Order: sequence, then C-alpha cells, then structure tokens
Amino acid sequence: QQGSFPIKLFYTSNIPIILQTALVSNLYFFSQMLHKRYAGNILVSLLGTWQDVEGTNQSKPVSGLAYYVSPPRSFGEIADDPFHALFYTTFILTTCGLFAITWTKVSGSSAQDVARQLRDQGMIMKGHRSESLPKVLNRYVPVAAATGGFAIGFLTIVADFMGAIGSGTGILLAVTIIYNYFEQFSKENLGGNGLGLMGF
Repeated sequence: QQGSFPIKLFYTSNIPIILQTALVSNLYFFSQMLHKRYAGNILVSLLGTWQDVEGTNQSKPVSGLAYYVSPPRSFGEIADDPFHALFYTTFILTTCGLFAITWTKVSGSSAQDVARQLRDQGMIMKGHRSESLPKVLNRYVPVAAATGGFAIGFLTIVADFMGAIGSGTGILLAVTIIYNYFEQFSKENLGGNGLGLMGF
C-alpha cells in the first residue's frame, strides 16, 4: 500500500511569529524599565528611548533598537523613515525564518525525527534506503520551515504597514488558529483527507 507524506508550506504553523512577538515584548519591557530608571544613559538610549502618548497611559519608542523593531503604522511613516521600514522588514523575516528552523529541531519535527517516525511505522520511501531517509527529508523540511516562517513574517509586515486594526501579528494569529481548527475539523470528518486534497 502506497501513501503520501505532505509537507505543509506553513510547516511550523504560527509558532515563529509567536516566538518573535515574545522576543520583542521582552525587549520592550526591559527597555522601558531601564529608560524610566536611567534615562539619559548612552547604553540605555541605544536600547530604546520612550515617549508618553498624549491622552493615554501608554508610551511608544522614538529611538534606539526598540524603535527600529516596532512596526511603522502607515505608508506615511515608511516614507518619513525608510530605514526604519527596511530594518523592521529584515528583522521580522530573519527572526521568523530562524525561529521556524529552530522550532523543528526542538519540537520533534525535524528531518531526523520525521524519518524515525516513518521507520517506526514501517514506511519507506520508494527508491531510497531507510538509512538515507533523513538525508532526503533534510532537503525539504528545513526549506519548508524557513519558507513558511518567511511567509508568516511577510503577512505580518503587510498588515502592519497597511495600518490594520489591531496589530498584524494579532490578526495573523487569529486567522492561523481558526484555520488550524478548520483543518483539524475537516480531517476528522473526511477521513483524514481534508484540506490535503488542495495540497496544504
């Protein structure tokens, strides 16, 4: 009996953007805390300088690393500071790609882990020996993970640049979570075929 083992484009789902958001949130937290205590310090200023937003109890980064990893909220802001937009785009794509690849290694979904699972199930790949299976899968799994990470990051960037209601990250997380539930529901009701018929 022959079967297929689909490797999804979003191989790591929304995990990369969750980890990226956690990284930035921690950076904001420490930057704000240090700015309140040691405002004027050169190293603290490099990490981030914050300014209170009028009419609210919130503050926003206006310079330093915290500023450059925060999203521009409109095309007007992009035009005013194109380097900020370029840095933010590069940061999001790079971190999402790296987090996606790293997640496959720590979550048991790397090429070696998948090959072990297939061997345990008695499955082989036609034209390849069992020992060469990790090498073959290694051609596809990291590429799928990184590409999915880049795609997730790109969608977040587009949503942020267009000034979407809420954050691009929040919208993306909501959509991907709903999609995952829908995919799981489809598989359970269609005997496992589900959205795999469409190549996902």
